[in-house]
Amino acid sequence: MTDAELAGLPDAVQRYLRFMGVVGRPRDWSFRVRFTGRFRMRPGSGWAAAESWQYNCAVGITRVFALRIRFAHLVPVYGHDTYAHGRGRLRVKVMNRLPVADGSGEEYDISELITCLNDAVLLAPSMLLGPATAWAQVDDRSFDVTLTDVGHTVTARVFLDERGAPVDFHADRYATLPDGLILARWRTPVTRWVTAPGRRPLPGPATAVYDLPDGPFPYIEGHFVPDSLVHNISPAHLT
Repeated sequence: MTDAELAGLPDAVQRYLRFMGVVGRPRDWSFRVRFTGRFRMRPGSGWAAAESWQYNCAVGITRVFALRIRFAHLVPVYGHDTYAHGRGRLRVKVMNRLPVADGSGEEYDISELITCLNDAVLLAPSMLLGPATAWAQVDDRSFDVTLTDVGHTVTARVFLDERGAPVDFHADRYATLPDGLILARWRTPVTRWVTAPGRRPLPGPATAVYDLPDGPFPYIEGHFVPDSLVHNISPAHLT
């Protein structure tokens, strides 16, 4: 990627892409990353240790996310979020055997596409530099980004600091709660960015939050493992 290739984009988007280290690197088409932290199922419930692996690909937008949670440090619960061919799906199994949730449909299609957009904004923004994405400046510190795939279109607002680093991402997304689905504002605030020598900027402590009618509901907190982030990797080399 070159500075000339960014010239037609809004100023705020250009500052963001330069901060993210897009210029001078090949355009990304996939990535794999591990996340460690904690997770909870519902507002007011306790936290459980959690870790995840995920793989995202822009060649036919695809996301495979596997989450392992240990409730009471004993019982493992496995969640699988997927998005492929325009379809989203959520499956949850206790001990990876007993199904407790299996969701699909329009709400999941939209929600998983929003998550694909969020992943790319924070971890591989050059995946978004194509005809499926539209950018619009809001002001010097924010822009809207719209992604279209298989008839679905989603939009998010990205907020920046003075460097062009993302500090928050807002979109309307369906929360999967024990009582069912609810459409709510979904946020992924980033309090700090880490740049190790020779590496791209990586979100430091990260969280995902739903703004529910009764108040904010942060449901996952933790950090991406730096050495686990690999760009432009084929599914055949996932180990």
